[in-house]
Amino acid sequence: MKFSSALKFNAVADWWEEYIAYDVLKRYIYQLEKQQQRPDGIEPSYHDLEANEQTTLVDHSNTSGADSLFKPLLDRELQKIARFYEAQEQELLGELAALEQSITQQDEAGLEAGLNYMDEDEEDEDEDEEDEHNILTRSEDYGKGSQRRRRKSSSVGYGTRFATGAIREEPPNRRFSVSSSEAGDLDASVLSLVSRPRSASQVASGSRGGTASMSPMGRARSLASRLRTMKDSITSAGDTIWTAKGSYALDTRLLFKRKITNLYVSLCSLRSYVEVNYSGFRKILKKYDKVVYSELKDRYMHGVVETSAPFTEESKARISDAIARLTDLYAKCVASGDKSAAQQQLKLYQREHIAWERNTVWRQMIGQQRHGTINGLGALMGATLVQQEESSLIDVLTPLGNLKLTKKKVSLTVALVVFIALLKMDIVAGEEANKCFAVLVFSTILWATEAIPLFVTSICVPLLLICLRVIRGDNDAALSTPDATKYIFSVMFSPTIMLLIGGFTISSALSKTNIDRILITRVLSFAGSRPSSVLLAFMGVSCFASMWISNVAAPTLCFTLIRPILRTLPPGSAFAPALILAIALAANIGGQSSPISSPQNLIALAEMDPKLDWASWFAVALPVSIISILLIWLLLLVMYRPARSPDGEGDIEIRTIRPTRESFTLKQYWVTLVCLFTIILWCVEHKIEGLVGDMGVIAIIPIIAFFATGVLKKDDFEQFAWTIVFLAMGGIALGKGVTSSGLMVTMDEMIHRLLEGLSLYTVVLVLSPVVLIVSTFISHTIASVLLVPIAKEVGQSLPGDHANLLIFMTGLLCSVGMGMPVSGFPNQTAAAQEDELGRLYLSNMDFLKNGVPASIIATLVVATVGFVLMLAIGL
Repeated sequence: MKFSSALKFNAVADWWEEYIAYDVLKRYIYQLEKQQQRPDGIEPSYHDLEANEQTTLVDHSNTSGADSLFKPLLDRELQKIARFYEAQEQELLGELAALEQSITQQDEAGLEAGLNYMDEDEEDEDEDEEDEHNILTRSEDYGKGSQRRRRKSSSVGYGTRFATGAIREEPPNRRFSVSSSEAGDLDASVLSLVSRPRSASQVASGSRGGTASMSPMGRARSLASRLRTMKDSITSAGDTIWTAKGSYALDTRLLFKRKITNLYVSLCSLRSYVEVNYSGFRKILKKYDKVVYSELKDRYMHGVVETSAPFTEESKARISDAIARLTDLYAKCVASGDKSAAQQQLKLYQREHIAWERNTVWRQMIGQQRHGTINGLGALMGATLVQQEESSLIDVLTPLGNLKLTKKKVSLTVALVVFIALLKMDIVAGEEANKCFAVLVFSTILWATEAIPLFVTSICVPLLLICLRVIRGDNDAALSTPDATKYIFSVMFSPTIMLLIGGFTISSALSKTNIDRILITRVLSFAGSRPSSVLLAFMGVSCFASMWISNVAAPTLCFTLIRPILRTLPPGSAFAPALILAIALAANIGGQSSPISSPQNLIALAEMDPKLDWASWFAVALPVSIISILLIWLLLLVMYRPARSPDGEGDIEIRTIRPTRESFTLKQYWVTLVCLFTIILWCVEHKIEGLVGDMGVIAIIPIIAFFATGVLKKDDFEQFAWTIVFLAMGGIALGKGVTSSGLMVTMDEMIHRLLEGLSLYTVVLVLSPVVLIVSTFISHTIASVLLVPIAKEVGQSLPGDHANLLIFMTGLLCSVGMGMPVSGFPNQTAAAQEDELGRLYLSNMDFLKNGVPASIIATLVVATVGFVLMLAIGL
């Protein structure tokens, strides 16, 4: 969670305006960063828009000017926080002193003060109920008054805070409190209970007078009341007001319990207010030092912040002492002297209060985010891809209402109609094979059109294979549904799936410990300032990152790292779209570079027999990837000319990228060691197969090493891309169904007739464009699910059994389909990148003019260089 969100989550809603203006200060930091890149340096009158970024990458020289502008803003925030804290502390400590005095007075009055309480109870029943209602109303009024002190107005929103472009000026006398009359409601109710007892003659006279005027029913109620009083007096002998069981004692303890708990929550909120603001200053100064490359954090924190009133040890001690005093009061008045029970009950009350407030805050935040008003940015919410509701092709009026026909609904309908029709027709010889063909076509249509989510289609595959009894046994007879169920689910969770989960674990550990960011920034620091060199460096980094943290996470990380560069480019520079597209294309190429970089590689590995070891994969994939990256880099230089200045005069210069100054921690060394050890085992798996059995077993090592040692948590496991896992499982189940049903035998006969007389390389030249076209328009993973089994059959039908070669070729080619914005996740992420004004960096024409040629170049490299290398390793 980013600190700006954590601040909203932990803040007291009605004190929101009194917290550090973190987001405003962050925007001003980016403003200073951009001004530093101007030839005339920093100009105080310049204004910038916020851009979401976490770390500095750009070299900065002179920071004294930035310090002189930023420190006054920090000073203003610090003064605002100190004023509010001092006012709240004075008010709360005053209430605590008054509370202690009230409790002392109650001790002195004791149980005798309850005589008036009982005499009033002798009136009629309606008055008794009204008195009880008044007592409860007063206590509720006190609770509301206390909460009004803490919650001045629930309408204090988060959008108002960020609507301005500068730091706010707050009135020096602003207070979040109620008047003394409001705070005195409970005091008045309590003092009415401890008023001076009357003399015996007054009591007797009053009683006789009251009784004479009573009706028989009233006298009966009076007698019952006196009997209850006598009983309470007997049972309360030797007790105090805090231990007695009488009605007066219980009501008194209830009133003081409410007052103590409300004051306890207020003091804890004030302590939390100090802690959150201290973290805010530390976070914003850390960000400032990174962005403008200054060293202000330690000097300002130790010399200014920690010497201010809210953050001194004396202030913290006063709040802690007040909370301890309240705990003692609660133990005395409510918990019968049990301090441990008092602490537990007060903390429970505080947790319930915090849970309620946080629920309210999150509801407000989510509502604002849905309307695009968080941070006052409106539509300028960065590069978030917003899924809009699909427009309808036609609206059909039905008796049940208006039916909107969308493309997805039409595609789903077509798929169902085709599926049912194929089941009724004999297209393929054999009942099971014909049913499997229907399932294959049905799944292909749904995967290609995405009428329903891809992973849902994959989950439908085992359901259809089992219910239609597609799976056959060794005697070519259809298996019973129980036997088919056991078979399908046993093959779905294969070692390939375990390898995929192991890859997710390594990716998550590298990202969570920031190893990926540290290594990448250190590599990029050698890129220099020439646009062409920086472009090539980012392509190499994107490709390398895709190998280990997947081509889903790698482009997202790289797009985060280039934000400081994009902010400092002159308007209209061609370097920005060239850099974004280069990262996406390189991430696609990286998807073929290692077995765990993308699901299509694992699907290809699962179909190979014998399986290819990692060393052989790298021997082919790395040279192919390097050559592809270099050729695509040259293509982008020719098409964009990124070094050219927008005004046509000279070339732009990219500031030197600085590595992060963070040193490796023990946890990071541990993660690095485990990852390297696992990768080495994967590379030599064939030599140790008798010990480990399969690469999927090796994948368990990082899972145990990281989750058992606390590097990764349960939440990290839940955030794995489980949709991809189910997608791969559905593909494996479909492949087994095609083989078991006999459909593969029929396809094998057709392929034999089509390829009769063709050489191996001719088949490669025919297969390559087919795979490229299919993977360009549908998911790369789905393309591999559909095409890898076909490539396997084609290879087995050729002389010499080159099934592994064609499977390998298909797996690599599935990653190079990148000619459209929807061709793979890297392209989708790149297409969503926006500048500070919400304008997209890339258009569809950028992908057509550059993505299509890049796809063709990468395909030719695989079909030539890759083919030669595959033959060299014996495929």
